[in-house]
Amino acid sequence: MSHSTVPRSSAEASPPVTTPAQSGGAAGPTGSTSRKRGAGRASLRHRFRRDRVLILMTLPAVVLVLVFAYLPILGNVVAFQDYDPYLSDNGVVSILHSPFVGLDNFRRMFEDPAFWNAVQNTLVLFAVQLLLFFPVPVLLALLINSVVRPRVRAVAQAVLYLPHFFSWVLVIAVFQQMFGGAGMLSQLLRQNGYDGLDIMTNPGTFPFLLTAQSVWKDAGWGIIVFLAALASVPTDLYEAAAMDGAGRWRRMWHVTLPALRPVIALLLVLRVGDALTVGFEQILLQRDAVGTDAGEVLDTFVWWNGVRNQDFGYAAAAGLVKGVVSIGLVLAANKVAHLMGEQGVYKK
Repeated sequence: MSHSTVPRSSAEASPPVTTPAQSGGAAGPTGSTSRKRGAGRASLRHRFRRDRVLILMTLPAVVLVLVFAYLPILGNVVAFQDYDPYLSDNGVVSILHSPFVGLDNFRRMFEDPAFWNAVQNTLVLFAVQLLLFFPVPVLLALLINSVVRPRVRAVAQAVLYLPHFFSWVLVIAVFQQMFGGAGMLSQLLRQNGYDGLDIMTNPGTFPFLLTAQSVWKDAGWGIIVFLAALASVPTDLYEAAAMDGAGRWRRMWHVTLPALRPVIALLLVLRVGDALTVGFEQILLQRDAVGTDAGEVLDTFVWWNGVRNQDFGYAAAAGLVKGVVSIGLVLAANKVAHLMGEQGVYKK
């Protein structure tokens, strides 16, 4: 073997290695951190220049939310006062001159049986609606998605969307004509020798009546999000499942429902956050028909004490408790969604 074929030594083949100390510490932790901060600032400036049009477009909406959603939060201070709005024509001046009572409004609220009755009715109605109303839009979306003819699908969607635009006054009037004491159902029973049935004034069936009204009015509108999620499912997945021998039910179970799972988890988290908000206008219109024992919820409790009884501090205390509990429910439900592997309202 000639000398030209002999490999060079590792010392000759390897380039010299420069240590951080030899390079003046530029690659050390301090230098690396400073470069990362500079890159972060440059990246932020770059993203701002790139998205400045979108930022300007969203700026009015941000201002609107700040003015009408976050700024009124400061008014919760009246929950700790014996607030009197008639002290001045200026609401801010009335707040500043109203006497401070500390936690008296909260103590009175927790000792009030009417408050706990409203809490109980609210939770019962939430549970009934969660079990009987929440799955309906999912089932309707699956049913409409299975319709092959586009014309039939469009007509079905239009028919289901339409009740959402009806006012609660009209919806309750329709149910009164159907299920009231002089409604079609009672007249039909009387014509066949049975006693009449007045579901509209029955306290025992009031949660189910409210749920039925909500399903008829808003279930069709709720399918929009699920149909959008189903439209994003690649058809290749259905074709591959069909080639593997999966029938319609197996494809729905292994392809369709997993595609809807993130949306269902997100809407479920939001619905749990609204557990204490169960429909103010709908219930207020029917509250007197069934009595306060069955028809009083937290929203109507706050309205009755604040607007009708002019006890603004007491009503603000009840509303503040409701808001704090709702935030806790959202955080807890979102944590459960994370444990189940879903994103929820926000990522970890």
